[in-house]
This record gives sequence, C-alpha cells and structure tokens, in this order.
Amino acid sequence: MVFFLLVAEKKAVKPADESHPLGYGKEAYVWSMIAAFGVFMAGSIVSIYTGITEWNAPEAETNYTIAFIILAVAFVLEGFSLVQAYLQSKKQGQAIEVSAIGYVVETSNPTLRGVFFEDLAAVTGLVIAAAAMGMHVYTGQAFWDALGSIIVGILLGAVAIFLISRNRDFLVGYKVSDSTHDYVLSELLRHEGVDSVSYLHLEWVGPKKIFMVAAVDVRGNQREESIAQIFESIESQFRANKIFQEAILTLSAPNAKTIAPHKSTPDPVRS
Repeated sequence: MVFFLLVAEKKAVKPADESHPLGYGKEAYVWSMIAAFGVFMAGSIVSIYTGITEWNAPEAETNYTIAFIILAVAFVLEGFSLVQAYLQSKKQGQAIEVSAIGYVVETSNPTLRGVFFEDLAAVTGLVIAAAAMGMHVYTGQAFWDALGSIIVGILLGAVAIFLISRNRDFLVGYKVSDSTHDYVLSELLRHEGVDSVSYLHLEWVGPKKIFMVAAVDVRGNQREESIAQIFESIESQFRANKIFQEAILTLSAPNAKTIAPHKSTPDPVRS
C-alpha cells in the first residue's frame, strides 16, 4: 500500500509538458486506485476465503498469549499512525470549517485518504480479530476465528470499494465544492475590470490542483488590447496561487445569463 502511494505522490508532481498541458496530477488517482484494488480487494478475497475454508476445519494448537501480544503490538503501531493521520486531517479541516472525516472523504489528496482508511481498517480489523479470538477462547468454538476472518474480509472489501469509487470520481472529472466555487467567483467579481461572470468551470485535475475556465463580461466598451491585458492580469493572479494548475478567461457571449453564488458562504479553496 505504502509503495503504491509513494509512486502516486512522485508521479503526480511531474510538471506539465506538451503532451500533458494540465500536468500529471491524475496519476495520483490511478496509482491510488491500483493500491485500493491490489491491497484491500485482494486482502478481502483472501480473508473471506480463509474464513469459509476454516469454518469447520479441525482446531489446531495455538498459543493465544503470544497471539494476543502480537495483536496488541500491531494495534499500538497502527493506532499511532491513525492518530497522526487524523490530527493532520483535523488541522486541515479546521481551516475550512469541516470535520476531520469530512475532509478525508472530500479532499483531492488520495494519498491522505488512502493512508487514513488503511490505518482505520487495520485498527478495526485488529479489534475484530481480537474479539473473535477471545470468543474462541471463552466458548471453545473454533468457528469464531473463521467468522472474524470473514468480517475482516467484508470490512476490507467495503474500504476498497469506497477508495476505488472516490478515485474514479476524480479521474472522470470532479467539481470543486460549492463554497470553493463561490470563493473563486467572488475573486473574479472583485477585479475592477470584471462586470459579471456567465460561466465558471472548476475541476480537480490532481491533488490540490484546479483547472479553471471562466467567461466574463468586462466593464465599459474597451478595446481588444485592454481586454487582453485585463484577462492576462486575472489569469496571472490565479496562476500565482499554487492550487490552480491553469486559469483561462474568455469573453461572455452577448446577453449571456450571469451566474450567481450558491447559498453557501465563500471560503478559501478546499484541497
């Protein structure tokens, strides 16, 4: 899992070139999807299969003291990693007034989401395994271990489906939140040369990378050269913000209907 996420991070930061004018940001979603399928889905299949085949298998001798110690150590290590991921998500979520979980689910950063849910699944799975083993020891019934394995498999499958779905969303084109849309719209209208905005397209093209296309109407009857200067000034303003991969402006069509903000309060760009 970690290997695939490291590859995702490295691939996504490659600068734009002629063949990829919007950069390689979506590589992160490709490799994160491979990680979700290869690690979680494969783990789910193996765990469920093991549980089914071991359901009525003869009970083998097991040193449960050592097994519980191993589970405890693994729980501490995975728990520490989960807490670190949670604190990072909480810090970034507070900046845009959302919960840590809400930020992890909606963030454009698939690496953070992958690490968080990998740790969450690991900690939850360890608790389930310990509970199943404890029931085995208490009742003397070996099927509890098999049941625990099946439940863990279902958990891993659910996490895999969720992560694959979120990466697919960003790969096929995922729009920004309404509040981010309103924030960018307000920034455009704040410019003294802009009278109105008739079209605004904002799409995630990589972790913390937005592609923007806007159609605006300029104030007064200005010459083509003046309009070009206004557009260049606005585009440069957005490109200076590292979260914008590209910003392109064009003139609104005559009598085009202007767009209004959503009901949400504009806030800094969510990433």
